[in-house]
Amino acid sequence: MSVPTAYIGVVLIWSTTPLAIKWSGEGPGFLFGVAARMWLGALVCVVLLRVLSRGLPRDRAALKSYLAGGIGVFGAMTSVYWGAQHIPSGLISVLFGLTPIVTGIMAALWLQERALTWHKLGGIILALSGLSVVFARGLNLGEQAGYGIAAIVLAVCLHSLSMVLVKKIDAHLSGLESTSGALLVAAPCYLLVWLLFDGQWPTDIGPRAAAAILYLAVFGSVLGFIMFFYVLKQIDASRVALVTLLTPVLALLFGRLFNQEQIGLELYLGAMLILLGMGLYQWGGLVIRTLRNRAVSEPE
Repeated sequence: MSVPTAYIGVVLIWSTTPLAIKWSGEGPGFLFGVAARMWLGALVCVVLLRVLSRGLPRDRAALKSYLAGGIGVFGAMTSVYWGAQHIPSGLISVLFGLTPIVTGIMAALWLQERALTWHKLGGIILALSGLSVVFARGLNLGEQAGYGIAAIVLAVCLHSLSMVLVKKIDAHLSGLESTSGALLVAAPCYLLVWLLFDGQWPTDIGPRAAAAILYLAVFGSVLGFIMFFYVLKQIDASRVALVTLLTPVLALLFGRLFNQEQIGLELYLGAMLILLGMGLYQWGGLVIRTLRNRAVSEPE
């Protein structure tokens, strides 16, 4: 697989995942939708490991990494699926665009990574301003919409926490191994939650919901992450970070085209502020350095 193909694949998969999440809960309910996705995804991972004649590492660091990844898969995805019932799919992707910022803050606090610079702080302020606009508009749309937005923000925090913990453990696992271990940890948790709070096998799973569950299991849970880790190893992290800017824009477009979602001018304004904040956070330092270098190199 070429790097451009994998890159485009990641962007398209992550752009369509929020819409597929909404569709997967139509009829069978969101708990069945997410549980079925994770069990199918875990099955696909096991099959891939067998085909490739590879086993999962079981040393202490690897087991801790699987547990840390499972926290993100179970906690974050449960919150996303619940929140997706109450807000447009495109808005889910926009809010998840906050992940690099939240992860950066956690990494600075717990991993002693680079301190927050002025441009990063400016990006955080812009993104938080956009988030406040989204929250205000969501509350105006109804109590459930406000809860839905809060659920997605909680999912972002859990997902970021999971990534920081995996980074801190540093078990030197491949993308397939990390994904497989996390899914094998999370899948039994989803089954237990479904049995406790639902437990009813759906009698009518529409073709769109079934297709969405299968798509999320194969592409959203497995192939998307494998391609992402492959791209991350091949190109600069700054270019990989563009994914977090491209996917919200495309997700908003897909939600409008295929699900007739109208999010309103205020939510678009909030989304724009969040995206600008992300851009400043990711590339503000590069822009400042480029401008300084040009100023130094230009003859008087």
